[in-house]
Amino acid sequence: MDDSPRPERMMRDLDWNLLRSFVVLAQSRSITEAAHKLRLTQPSVSAALKRLEDRVGKRLIDRKPGHFQLTQAGEVLYREAMDIQGSILRLSTLMRDMTDEVTGHVRVALASHVVCPLFDAVLAEHHAGHPRATLDIDVLSSAEAVDSVSGRFSSFAICLVNRRDPKLEYRRLYREFFGLFCGPPHPLFGQRHLTRADLAGQSAVSFDTDRLQDALKPVAVMRAEADMGELVVGTSSHLEEVRRMIIAGLGIGPLPVHVAKRDVEDDLLWQLPPYDQPPAIDVHVVWNPKATLNRAEQSLLDRLLARIEATPMEERTYR
Repeated sequence: MDDSPRPERMMRDLDWNLLRSFVVLAQSRSITEAAHKLRLTQPSVSAALKRLEDRVGKRLIDRKPGHFQLTQAGEVLYREAMDIQGSILRLSTLMRDMTDEVTGHVRVALASHVVCPLFDAVLAEHHAGHPRATLDIDVLSSAEAVDSVSGRFSSFAICLVNRRDPKLEYRRLYREFFGLFCGPPHPLFGQRHLTRADLAGQSAVSFDTDRLQDALKPVAVMRAEADMGELVVGTSSHLEEVRRMIIAGLGIGPLPVHVAKRDVEDDLLWQLPPYDQPPAIDVHVVWNPKATLNRAEQSLLDRLLARIEATPMEERTYR
């Protein structure tokens, strides 16, 4: 399958609905899952994929029992299709934003553990200055947040960054420090003068990105240095759910120290070693310089970047 069509023919013949279906396929683990998301039958989705592969002259998904993965050509098409889809979705927003008053809709992709007074202050100022501008905040995993910016679904993201995409822009918003915590049912809760040795062999709960090859690598290293073993009994991409599992006593888990502070004071969480030199994690603003932003989006992003520039890093470091 390598009979690639000429660009003019592809532009004329390619059906956008095929690309839309392919984006969903690329974000799924099987044709069955994609069919469920698209509310179509499995044969319909398979046929759509076959038509698209015929149009582009390349195999896009390597699929066989127990294996469903984008090919190299599929990866390239997925990135471009995300870009096209984002542009189409923004057309109606741009057409609505043709008034003298700053209006428009802002969609921010936010990692769940983002607790940042600076960002909250900027939101308040933006709303006071532009009360008719509207806002959506989507809580996503950091990887999903970056994808939403790359695909122009979101105005910008605030999240962890693992590998930088050269097509996107990044600015560090703040630094936070992670500690290990347990909940009231845990046998270590309330115990003082603990050392890392006391954590050896304990079960854990954590974030999906708490892996040596991912954005929370320093947290994974901290767990490994405590010799907690391999038993991770629960994971989530949302801080609230990691917190829930820790408080319920499922295991020891990581949380930003400044976020957990109130729960520690309320005896819902107990901080465990290491107490000194906890791992530092940087949270970034991520935006797509090629995206055409409406005035509300541009105003909020400009205001946030200006506030970052004017605020020393020590005032954006939360312990």
